[in-house]
Formats: sequence, structure tokens, C-alpha cells
Amino acid sequence: MRLRSFRFLWIGQSCANTGDVLYIVALIAILYQTTGSALYLSLLPFTITIARFISGMSAPVMLSYCSLKGILVWSQGCKTIVLGILGSLLAYTPGIEVVLGLAFIISFLDGWAAPARNAMLPMIVQDSELTQANSFVSVVDQSIQFGGWAAGGIIVAFTSGSFVIWLTFVLYCISTFMMVMIENEGSQRKNKSRIPISSGWQTIWKHPILRTVHVMIFLESIANVVWIAAILYIFVNNVLQKSEVWWGYLNASFFIGLIAGGLIVSRYAQLFEKHMKAILLTASFVVSAVTLLFGYNQIAILAVVLTVVSGIVEQVKSIAIVTFIQKSCPKDALPEVFSAQSALISITFGFGSLLFGFFAEAVSIQFVFLVSAILLLGSALYMWKQFHHFHL
Repeated sequence: MRLRSFRFLWIGQSCANTGDVLYIVALIAILYQTTGSALYLSLLPFTITIARFISGMSAPVMLSYCSLKGILVWSQGCKTIVLGILGSLLAYTPGIEVVLGLAFIISFLDGWAAPARNAMLPMIVQDSELTQANSFVSVVDQSIQFGGWAAGGIIVAFTSGSFVIWLTFVLYCISTFMMVMIENEGSQRKNKSRIPISSGWQTIWKHPILRTVHVMIFLESIANVVWIAAILYIFVNNVLQKSEVWWGYLNASFFIGLIAGGLIVSRYAQLFEKHMKAILLTASFVVSAVTLLFGYNQIAILAVVLTVVSGIVEQVKSIAIVTFIQKSCPKDALPEVFSAQSALISITFGFGSLLFGFFAEAVSIQFVFLVSAILLLGSALYMWKQFHHFHL
């Protein structure tokens, strides 16, 4: 992992991801100050989700004409330009539809970056270092998510939404420069013929390991909705009967667990590689049990502990799944597979949020966690049944 390209990749993507968090915080502040409407605020995550779904579906078309490096450079460069336009327009108080439209474009372009990065990693690090590389990148990503929202809120409070937009612009410029500096011949696509939009889905369906893993991803994308801030807020209020402070504790605890899980995998990478199948299977059953215990627990401090455990196990499982895909899928097909996966997660998580929101309103918040635990158990049992297919 001492390759210069890996360093440029993770630093560049870190700048981009930090900027992505900051500009969303800024837009939330700007929209609320402008409209005072919760409806308009809810349109922002909906717009971002739809944009990333469409982007994931259309990525194979871009992959027909661009290398992985080219996609990273052009998507980040175009994001920088669009954000600069947004920052300039904020001085003239643009309409809500303009702000949401530009946010849609930025999110659409961003939807190409994560699949391209995940597909590029096996090409710029040695196979023996892939698990450690995935865990390192995952820890960096989660650290940004953990600190980015808090930092963004503080910066917006002491400055303004417009200032944060321009701060993001600077981070995007740095990210674009880092993407340009990547030297990786392996990111060039050998086949320049047109790639069908369905190519990633076809590869997933035909490959036993990929099909099994993506059935798990589908079920768990729905189940993991229970850990979004809105669901946890209701849980704290209705079940724990605590103040909003504990809502903050639970959010922070989950991210701490994610970061800790990534560090554990990085520290014991060789052991993780040797027993990856057993670890993945065990983690799948454990996270189901923890989710059920959390949903029916009424002790606040125990809820914090269970949240940390859930974050750790979820991170270990996530790294195992990504590594399985990278090692079992042909490298030339990785970009399309990760693009299809990105689209699947975006649309499933989006509709899962609506479904669980309905259950929380119509039944109870504990029922939501019960449904989540059942879905996770079903995912674990399915993987256990398909266990013999998992040969790297």
C-alpha cells in the first residue's frame, strides 16, 4: 500500500467525501433559512438518493468510453464546476428548484466515484494487501462521516452556508488534482466497445458468489434503515424516553463502532483473510441478534453499548463483502458490478426508509427493529445455505 497512486486515491477521495458532507450541511442550513419548511428539507435527501440511483444505472455507459481514472477525474472536475456555479448563484438568492437541481447534478456525478474507486483498488494494491486497503479506506470514510457533520454544523453556525459552499469548492479542487495525479495503467479498460447498462446486473446474476452477496446486500439495505437518525430519534423519545442528548449519543456510538470495526480488521488483516467466510457468517447472525436486543431494550446505557457493537460488526461484515466481490469478480467487470450495487443500495435504502417510516407510524418503533432483525436473520440463513459457493 505504499504506492503513490493509492495515496493520491485515498487523499483525493477523502477531500471529495468531506466536501460532500459539508455542502449538504450548508444546503440544509440555506434551505431552512430561506423557507423554514421541513418539506423542502426532506426533498434534499430524496433528490440525492434518486440522483445516485440514476447515476449507478447509467455508469456502464460512461465506462464504455472512459478509464476508471478518467471517470474519477471528470466526475470530480464537473462537480467542482457545478458547485462553483451554485456558490455564485447563492449571492442572488436562487429559487429552491435551482438549488435542488444543482444538488441533483452534483449527486449524479458523485454516483460514479465510489464504484470507480472500489474497482480501482484491486488494481493499485497487491492482492495480499487488499483487505488492509479496504479497511483503511473504510475507516477514513467513516471518520469523515463521523466528524464531518459535526464540523459542518459548527462552521455553518460561526460563518454561513455560502462560506461552507466555497470551502467545499476548495476541497473539490484539491480532490480533482489528486485524481489527475493517479498513475494506474490497470484502470484503462481493455475493451472499448459499448457496455450494456445491464452488464453489471448480468454479471451478478450469473456468478454464484456475486448473486449470493447481492441478495444479502438487498435485504440488509432495507434492514439497516433502522440506524438512520430519524428512526433513532423516535426510538429515543418513545422507547428510552430520554432527551435529544441521547439521540446524539446513539448516532455517535454507531459511527464509533464503524471506525473501531475498520481498525480491528486492519490490525488483524491476515487473520481476517484466513477466516473470512466464517467471520462473515458469524457477523451476519450477530448483527441480527444485536438489532433485536436493541429494539426491545429500554436501558439507555445498554442501548449505547449495543449501538457500538452493531457498528463494529456491521463494519467487519461490510469489509468482508467488499473484499469477496473484489477477489471473486473478474477485474474488468468490477466497475459495472459496483455500479449496479450502488444503484441497488440507493433505491432499496430509499424505499426502505419510506416503508420503515410507515411501520413506525402505523405500528410501533419496536416493530421496526423486529422486522429489521428478521430481514438480517434471513440474510444470514441464506448465506449459510449458499456457503459452499464461497470459494475465492
